[in-house]
Amino acid sequence: MTPSTVIFDCAAESLVSIIDSPSEYCSTGLLIVVGGPQYRVGSHRQFVLLARALAQAGFVVMRFDYRGMGDSTGSARSFEAIVPDMRAAIDAFFHEAPYLDRVVVWGLCDAASAALFFGFRDRRVAGLVLANPWVRTQASEARVVLKHYYWRRLSSRNFWGKFFSGKLDVGASARSILANLFKLRNEEHASGAADDALTGTLPDRMAEGWRRFGGPILLLLSGDDLTAQEFVEVTRKSRSWAGLLSEARVTSRTWQDANHTFSTRVWRDAVSAETALWLSKIHDQAERTKGKAS
Repeated sequence: MTPSTVIFDCAAESLVSIIDSPSEYCSTGLLIVVGGPQYRVGSHRQFVLLARALAQAGFVVMRFDYRGMGDSTGSARSFEAIVPDMRAAIDAFFHEAPYLDRVVVWGLCDAASAALFFGFRDRRVAGLVLANPWVRTQASEARVVLKHYYWRRLSSRNFWGKFFSGKLDVGASARSILANLFKLRNEEHASGAADDALTGTLPDRMAEGWRRFGGPILLLLSGDDLTAQEFVEVTRKSRSWAGLLSEARVTSRTWQDANHTFSTRVWRDAVSAETALWLSKIHDQAERTKGKAS
């Protein structure tokens, strides 16, 4: 592997990236988009290790800081406003690796959401890897907290020990439950039948991006993560997501005990291996198609 630093421009700002290259050229590259308040290294060096593992598997990998993040210049911005950053990153990626024919975008959390906003806009994007996509609304957050967090607490011996010993703040717990019920009731009442008409909520816009992209998607989910559980709940209940996850082009993998960032070596290696296997299939299929066209 040969890592290199590349600085490129986006809207008069300087963005910093690292490219890990394999020993031999490969026409399929991977762009890692950072999610949440992270920069290109990632939690517990998550993106560094992912990039190196995939470079060892034969793929050239780029990870970068979008504007306002890490070592890149500019003001901080939401994941919903980084489409220009991703396009500029791919431009730089193809310039630095001119042997590329296509790129796959890999994103965790709100970076997965950003990938759905971007993927269909650029023909160079041949696939999306979406890890624990962020679909949060007030109602979906409240539903998941009530269903998963509080149910887990009620099943906990520690919870009942505090309850019977008088150490549990029953009032605070009751207020929290009521607040989540209020959020759920208010948002569901406000949306009502308008769910049929894609009102522009985050989940609806993501579903539209998924539909318009049309290419292969690898969905990676953690079992022990409220963000992933929220995604499952939202896509199961929303009409705008009906049938999308069961499409033939979608590959889905879930690790029941994994947390949001796949923080152990076992989970991290599993994610890397799954991504590498899926990338190989995408690459082989694209090369066969290119060969037939020529």
